[in-house]
Amino acid sequence: MLRSLARPQPLTRSYEGLVKIGMDVAASEFYTEDKMYDLDFKTKANDGSQKKTGAEMQEMYKSFVANYPVISIEDPFDQDDWAAYSQLNAENICQIVGDDLLVTNPTRVKSAIDQKACNALLLKVNQIGTISESIEAVRMAKEAGWGVMTSHRSGETEDCFIADLAVGLSTGQIKTGAPCRSERLAKYNQLLRIEEELGDAAVYAGENWRFIGWEK
Repeated sequence: MLRSLARPQPLTRSYEGLVKIGMDVAASEFYTEDKMYDLDFKTKANDGSQKKTGAEMQEMYKSFVANYPVISIEDPFDQDDWAAYSQLNAENICQIVGDDLLVTNPTRVKSAIDQKACNALLLKVNQIGTISESIEAVRMAKEAGWGVMTSHRSGETEDCFIADLAVGLSTGQIKTGAPCRSERLAKYNQLLRIEEELGDAAVYAGENWRFIGWEK
């Protein structure tokens, strides 16, 4: 059999403008006792040269958004650094998601709304513990004009309920990890089944990913 020695043609399709970046900073993991953010926290006994104040972290996030297609930042500050959250959210640069900040707790959601600390809820049912409290947190978030991102958690199983929940509550966003393991694929497969069942009634959020199905 003769084999072609011709070099394969490079891919010509561009994905510019089609791929966006969402960050999960988990800043509480590197918030220090002196109320600084140590970007070199994995190096034991480092010299502290990579520590930043909340204000410096804010400027770093603003540079990310200005230079890259970053449209969502989760947990940019420590879970109790309310002032820093409010200052960044006031910049209105992108979606600011509260996970550790809110823990899907309606009480903390209300505090965040009052302080204008973020503009999106990370919805984790087993974080707060009940469906009713989760729905209440979503209701409060939507009434405040926030985005809602339904999310899996570490140690996830192949149960695909959160896919149904994301569609049922019209969150418009779901976070369930890269499709590299079965417990993650299960959620994506369920979304495909829901889309097939809904047929023409299914709505793809697209550019309206933060506001699909909202009624204010």
